[in-house]
Amino acid sequence: MNLNLIPKLKHTQTSNFFLLAGPCAIEGEEMAFRIAERILKITDKLEIPFIFKGSFKKANRSRIDSFTGIGDEKALKILDKVGQHLDIPTVTDIHQETDAALAANYVDVLQIPAFLVRQTDLLVAAAKTDKVINLKKGQFMSPESMQHAVQKVKDSGNDKVLITDRGTMFGYQDLVVDFRGLPTMKRYASTVLDVTHSLQQPNQSSGVTGGRPEMIETIARAGIVNHVDGLFIETHFKPSEAKSDGANMLDLELLEGLLTRLVQIRKTINSFS
Repeated sequence: MNLNLIPKLKHTQTSNFFLLAGPCAIEGEEMAFRIAERILKITDKLEIPFIFKGSFKKANRSRIDSFTGIGDEKALKILDKVGQHLDIPTVTDIHQETDAALAANYVDVLQIPAFLVRQTDLLVAAAKTDKVINLKKGQFMSPESMQHAVQKVKDSGNDKVLITDRGTMFGYQDLVVDFRGLPTMKRYASTVLDVTHSLQQPNQSSGVTGGRPEMIETIARAGIVNHVDGLFIETHFKPSEAKSDGANMLDLELLEGLLTRLVQIRKTINSFS
């Protein structure tokens, strides 16, 4: 996909990967701006195209007492305010057909969660907003099967599609990234590697998802070496206090060093092209 089709996206002429990054969920305005401003400062310095990510609600929780959000429109208005004030594009995930038109009023990219990427009506509703659509590959799906999800969006009149790999289930409580799938999915759409969700350890007996954040750089480096178009990274200034997915988030203080090294790796890989 032509990145110039994403409103407000900067640095699209560089040879860098693009970045979708932010907290798992919008917990409030102050935290959203704090994270977005820090990422923007880093990505401007490194000339990385940046889309701010934040879920306006979390619908797929393990337990009924898990955090689901601060209120749909309240969170969406915060995303809109971040995008407008910082002049950056934003992305959020949607879970039902009515979410598509609602969220499209506030963000630039609509994301389809991995568990829902086969839901035809949801994909069609998202496509008809004419927003960029980011399709998360189901943990249970082959790379080849994602061509059909992409085609559903295109057949609905929208060619602005991304695919994001977020790992494949390995047993009941772990995920692996099959890097063989990246070149396959790149045949269908620009492809993103979701580094942090790929390191989740779901289905824990506690009902709280675990993770292996110490492996973030390992997975990210492998993605860059294998020519992924973009990276997806959830980050927080205090992952241990994040209301959702803190176990696999990157500490915000580590982001600049990581991205700096990844940019250098991308430059080296590009020199061999």
